Amino acid sequence: MSAQLTGFAYLASSVLFIMALKGLSSPETARQGNRYGIIGMVIAIGTTLTDPSVVSFELIIAGLVIGGAAGTIIAKKIEMTALPQLVAAFHSLVGLAAVFVGIGAFYNPEAYGIGTFGAINTGSIIELSLGLAIGAITFSGSIIAFAKLQGLMSGNPITFKFQHMLNAIIAACIVMLVITLVGGQTEGVFWSLAILSFAIGFLIIVPIGGADMPVVVSMLNSYSGWAAAGIGFTLSNPALIITGALVGSSGAILSYIMCKGMNRSIVNVLLGGFGGDTAAAGGASADTGDKNAKAGAAADAAFLMQNASQVIIVPGYGMAVAQAQHALREMCDILKAEGVEVAYAIHPVAGRMPGHMNVLLAEGNVPYDEVFELEEINHEFATADVAYVIGANDTTNPVAKTDPSSPIAGMPILDVEKAGTVLFVKRSLSPGYAGVDNPLFYSDNTLMLYGDAKKMTEEIVQALG
Repeated sequence: MSAQLTGFAYLASSVLFIMALKGLSSPETARQGNRYGIIGMVIAIGTTLTDPSVVSFELIIAGLVIGGAAGTIIAKKIEMTALPQLVAAFHSLVGLAAVFVGIGAFYNPEAYGIGTFGAINTGSIIELSLGLAIGAITFSGSIIAFAKLQGLMSGNPITFKFQHMLNAIIAACIVMLVITLVGGQTEGVFWSLAILSFAIGFLIIVPIGGADMPVVVSMLNSYSGWAAAGIGFTLSNPALIITGALVGSSGAILSYIMCKGMNRSIVNVLLGGFGGDTAAAGGASADTGDKNAKAGAAADAAFLMQNASQVIIVPGYGMAVAQAQHALREMCDILKAEGVEVAYAIHPVAGRMPGHMNVLLAEGNVPYDEVFELEEINHEFATADVAYVIGANDTTNPVAKTDPSSPIAGMPILDVEKAGTVLFVKRSLSPGYAGVDNPLFYSDNTLMLYGDAKKMTEEIVQALG
């Protein structure tokens, strides 16, 4: 394939990737967006394989078969609730790939056309060192995120004295090592850069609490994109550079949007500052006094919703765990048939990753026009007769507005407490992922529905019928 045709093919794949991102911005166009992304990737892979520098098609094909088979098996078996940790794990692989490419390019620069060992071109060594550092940070940070999401580590912020100072010192050392590596390309400097980058990736994620994990996933998505772009520069592959930049910039924008939705500082995210100032309060409970929560049954909930004019559904991670989206849709279909107005309220960080609830509701065939984001529907709770909160906690906790010392302080919440009646579907009164008790459980207008989210919703469906 000629250089001109190769450039055109890479351009076409890049345009398709942009169209894929555009499509993924809405549930209605997500399927088409995925198709664009698949077509773009097929073109990019096919074009790369035509490169005259390819010397081992056997290894490439073997890698494609093994990776493709593993991806297919995982995609078929993975539960929807495990998608956040799966995404984190895949991010780590992108970072590790960047590290391996950096190692290969450093020890065998001739194969990449960037110079000789110990005398790599200045521009190439800068690209290589940055790709190595970002890749290492992405890998170790993603591993910690996976461990927290999977429950292998505590979801609470892990902090220690002088943590931020240590991070600053390591960051400064990384910058100095990059500069030193440009001047003197020694193995000691190279491996010191790699080790410190792995270390800071670990250190910036461990202080982040569970309530902030959706932002972490988004942030690591951005890091993995920049790592891929670094690989692209090292390999002189324009498609990889463009794709990595698209992923990196879109992930950064999404992180910013989510931080705004949580009233967090994007600087704190980038520096691993989440949870640092509030760690001491991480397990604090709201003052609920001597109040007791009122328990109800499915029949009570059915009666209240059946006689309501407007019901707002608030899905959370508990719905995902129970896989209750289909039963929920069935319940809402019955209510709508009886003349009840139904809407779904989605918090920006509901679940464990961006768009988690939207995907689940789409899987349950919930109409897109019934699903609203926080800023679109929050004002309607004051006029709603019933708020049906199914498995959500932190995103409805009024402590975010009343307790400045709380780990969720300042985070915009869904104003479910303003509804006429709040129905909470939970297994117990245990706090949410942030470890903060919810005083709304004990409110006079709240009725607790204890049990599995799917089973409880199915019982309500039976009561409605």
